[in-house]
Amino acid sequence: MTKLLEQALEAVRQLPAESQDEIARALLHWAKAEAEPEPINPAHLPAVLEGLAQAKRREFASDEEVAAAFRRFER
Repeated sequence: MTKLLEQALEAVRQLPAESQDEIARALLHWAKAEAEPEPINPAHLPAVLEGLAQAKRREFASDEEVAAAFRRFER
């Protein structure tokens, strides 16, 4: 096991059990070589494709836009 993975696992140990289980499920999913991609709701597909196109064009949200988005969740 790498030092980085050990550090990550130590950080996860500090989280509540529910969060630990969620992270464990994600790790198990990613670790499976034969794992299928997550299904995409067909209604969300246009937004996903647009997001991928924006990333390919290196069009990312500014720090200010990201901060504003997170502030909306604080309410």
